[in-house]
Amino acid sequence: MLPNSTRIALKEWAVTCRALDQGKQIVLLRKGGIHEDGLDFRVVHHQFVLYPSYEHQKPALVKPEWQVALADTVAQAAPLDRITFTHFAEATSLVELMEQERLDRLDTLHLWTSAYAQQRLHWKPRRPLTVMLIRVHRMKPVTVPLLSEYSGCTSWVPLAQDVPLHGLTPVLADAEYQRQADAVMERLAATQLIPSPR
Repeated sequence: MLPNSTRIALKEWAVTCRALDQGKQIVLLRKGGIHEDGLDFRVVHHQFVLYPSYEHQKPALVKPEWQVALADTVAQAAPLDRITFTHFAEATSLVELMEQERLDRLDTLHLWTSAYAQQRLHWKPRRPLTVMLIRVHRMKPVTVPLLSEYSGCTSWVPLAQDVPLHGLTPVLADAEYQRQADAVMERLAATQLIPSPR
């Protein structure tokens, strides 16, 4: 059951948010930001709004077919004093992996270059890379003040106020989302699956 509001946001590149909105991918690859607690990424929330970020996305890190979309997100960057949330997401499954060969199987299922995906994997090599399968819903946009505590290289952002979740509509129909999720899991069949609480 979907909630009526949330105070949790997950930062992700604006161009990735666009790919998620278009139903072009359902995976996120996370290792953690430099300001994370313990310097590694943990999925401590399974429902959240997407917080589009612009700080680290660079043309050299995304595949050629996403270059125009990335430039467009930069041109349409949000004002510095507020943030608008337009998408709510649920983490439906989590996979931890350590092997580059298994990561490479996902190359056609995301917008990042293979070199950048591998860079994420090999940063802090003793820690696994988390592959998140997320189901995204469009929502009635909500704009809130951009507070200083939201800044920095961190994944999870506790918001200072409730964000109402009105007009939630899934980007992908049930059958299409399941098809894409099955495609991910087939490529990672030998990898440990951590079911997400429902």
